[in-house]
Amino acid sequence: MSHTELVIWAGLAIGLVFGVTSQVTGFCLQRGLSHAVKQNDSRKLRAFIVAMAIALLGSQGLAASGQVSLAASLYATPTLAWLALPLGGLLFGYGMALANGCGARALVLLGSGNLRSFVVLMCLGLAAYMALSGVLAPWRLWLENLVVLRLPTSSLPSLLGLPDWLVAVVLGGGLLLWAFSNRKFRASPRDWLGGLIIGGLVPAGWYTTGVLGFDDFEPVRLASLTFVAPIGESLQYLMLATGSRLGFAVCVVAGVVLGALIAALPRREFILRSFDSPAHMLRGMAGGTLMGIGGVLALGCSIGQGLSGISTLSLASFLAVTGIVLGSLLGLRGPLALPQT
Repeated sequence: MSHTELVIWAGLAIGLVFGVTSQVTGFCLQRGLSHAVKQNDSRKLRAFIVAMAIALLGSQGLAASGQVSLAASLYATPTLAWLALPLGGLLFGYGMALANGCGARALVLLGSGNLRSFVVLMCLGLAAYMALSGVLAPWRLWLENLVVLRLPTSSLPSLLGLPDWLVAVVLGGGLLLWAFSNRKFRASPRDWLGGLIIGGLVPAGWYTTGVLGFDDFEPVRLASLTFVAPIGESLQYLMLATGSRLGFAVCVVAGVVLGALIAALPRREFILRSFDSPAHMLRGMAGGTLMGIGGVLALGCSIGQGLSGISTLSLASFLAVTGIVLGSLLGLRGPLALPQT
């Protein structure tokens, strides 16, 4: 088996585990924020924090061992578009609130029979490619270059003059301590196990593309879990498969949908659902569109930046995640709070 075939199968396996775990546990940042704000139940949010901590510790462990260089990832850029990143995060977070979930959650719901998520995903993928290389690309490039801060390094620890491993241990350990400080969360193994498993998939993604996919003549681009551009890539692959090559990202997307289907069928949770009204459909379409555009500006989604990006300790990721959380909170309870459907 060639290194590219190995990456494809490993990507499918990672997607399957993500899909099964998310379908069973309901893992989602938007769901976590919504439950915390509206129901005073932080278990889903703490599950996401556990995933963030495990992703950070595992990824930095890989980097410290010399197996991968996270400096080669998308998130490690010394050119900081300090306006586009949080603005993109804000758009993504608000779109996430509109659509009642991020792109990854929409893939899981699609595998569970939710037809609403199909519309969200179509809009997300189309909008992402409009911003990447379509009619919105010139405006995106203008915004990204409008205000740029050039830094000697993209790593937050390096900017602070601290070793990466020390910041990873302190931050990751602190996140785990906070998450497990809640008695209800500790008594909910479905939530904390879900966080542990999904968090572990991030270093698995780095290992797959950085170690299994390493080749002197045809290296695979270093990447891990992210779902904005890959959803667009998946739509493109479905239309142009004969003229393109199957890659890690598309296989992860396919694996998530298939994994959710595998988990939903035996548990009798595969149920066809549609929109309640035209207004509900417009809300989903708007949410998907905002997530597609915002995710490209922010260089990732709640998973791409919230887990994979944070695991690299990139300053850009912290800015993007701040925007995503603020955008979601605006949609939930801020001055622009959305009507419930």
